Amino acid sequence: MQKITYIVKSILIINLLIFVLNKYLEFDFVYKFGLRYIFSDFFNFYQFFTHLFIHVSFMHLFGNMLILFFFGPVLENTLGSKNFLIFYIIVGIGSGLLYSMINYFEIKNIESIYHSYILDPNPESLNNYINKFSYSTYNIYYNFMDSFFDYPNKINYIEESKNIAYNLYKTQTNIPVIGASGPISGILTAFGILFPNKKIFLLLIPFPIKAKYLIIFYAIYELYSGLQANPSDNIAHFAHLGGILFGFLFIKFIKKKYKN
Repeated sequence: MQKITYIVKSILIINLLIFVLNKYLEFDFVYKFGLRYIFSDFFNFYQFFTHLFIHVSFMHLFGNMLILFFFGPVLENTLGSKNFLIFYIIVGIGSGLLYSMINYFEIKNIESIYHSYILDPNPESLNNYINKFSYSTYNIYYNFMDSFFDYPNKINYIEESKNIAYNLYKTQTNIPVIGASGPISGILTAFGILFPNKKIFLLLIPFPIKAKYLIIFYAIYELYSGLQANPSDNIAHFAHLGGILFGFLFIKFIKKKYKN
């Protein structure tokens, strides 16, 4: 294992420090610095950068920083500290951009369904609308839906159903994305390109896997999971794919630059 390098150590410290501060200070880092939907009232451009250093779950932080700890120093020594820092920032912002682009179309689809519902509110449509969100969301409105199906023409139920549809739409537009998973995915991708035949041992797999195959399987999994759009899946798979894409492009560009 290579000795921890300066930029990797700095990123580790920043992420850990923000995690601790977010736990103990009366300041919500996620609310202010998480990446929002680009047309949200809470969106700011700096969030493309700041969301990369925020984790709420310890396991989320631990998983990302563990990969950074093992693979980051190899890349920093290979690319140089300056290029590695540029790589981390560009790939991180790029992952946020790809996620935001996909998220834009997803939100526009939900917005279209919401406006259609307002024009023709009924239990079946509301039921289908709610099912686009998580199962826990449906459970929250289970009793209301049961009554709404019994009395679909009751005015107060119709008005309440419109409020529910609106609140779900607005909530979806304000869900922040956080974490370093984008640049971490880029680091794994870069490692796979630069050291394709290097064998990697994973905890859940009893045999080593060449880095190039691991990255291919990882990219396929993230694409499949992203296209599935499981409402109960709170992982930003397209941010991971953005990290993979921009990590690939950065390494290809810098290799070409050095060849020339």
